[in-house]
Amino acid sequence: MGSPSGPPYDPDDPDRARRERDTEPIPRIDPDDGPGFGAGPGYGAGPSLSGGAAFGDGPGYAGEGRSGRAWARDPEGYPEQPISEEELAGLRVDASGMAPRRVLPLEDEPSSLVARYLFPTERYRGEWKRHWIHLTTPIIVGIAATFVLGYLAGFLAGRDVGALTTIAVLLWFAVMGWVAWRVADWYYDRFILTNKRVMVVNGIITRRVAMMPLVRVTDMKYEQTPTGRALNYGTFVLESAGQEQALREVKNLPNPNELYLRVVEEMYEPQAVEARLGKEADEAKADDGA
Repeated sequence: MGSPSGPPYDPDDPDRARRERDTEPIPRIDPDDGPGFGAGPGYGAGPSLSGGAAFGDGPGYAGEGRSGRAWARDPEGYPEQPISEEELAGLRVDASGMAPRRVLPLEDEPSSLVARYLFPTERYRGEWKRHWIHLTTPIIVGIAATFVLGYLAGFLAGRDVGALTTIAVLLWFAVMGWVAWRVADWYYDRFILTNKRVMVVNGIITRRVAMMPLVRVTDMKYEQTPTGRALNYGTFVLESAGQEQALREVKNLPNPNELYLRVVEEMYEPQAVEARLGKEADEAKADDGA
């Protein structure tokens, strides 16, 4: 309480509490058992620095805070963890770290032939023509027909047999027309990959479009003969829940190992694909700006 000789008691006086605190006697601090540094609440077992809410097991820095995860917690669950630069670097190179692990060349936009078969919500990943080995048979037939029918036409021309010479020439044109048809059919034959499905589009007059959703692919493999390993092509085999489907065997696809990895990555690591492609797009924009 304040001094008896002070002013009369006034409950509304704002300075009353300060005067009473200033006039309280100062206790003697004993270094042995006083409250300052002993077992009192200052630095001992009290709540300030021990098991209280400040630095103990309370909600401030305990529990989740000690595990370093409190900053990442979302009221509705854990957010998706970002993909590190090291992980992206591993996606850009193969296991040995020596060569690019992507199928090249790869266009950013689908061709007009493919764009008509894509719907707006799916993301285009690439399109591939079959390996040139697919044209082996028509090329061999065309070369053989040229030599045989050319020799025959020359031989018949010396014998003054005009009708047979004309037939030989027409036959050569027919064979070469068939070869041109096969080459055009090869050009319009595409294997297409998006983030939702794989497709094969072929045919010139009668168009055939076969597709399989990636979520329904239960097994995928590719096969390479010794010639395929030497020339870098192979045959893809896709299985879908044990059912018969049109898109089961795709022959003579180029770069089968890289293409296999790209399809598997799209099936199991779609977020990594989006992150890598987004980074590459940003780097391309930066290079254009520079």
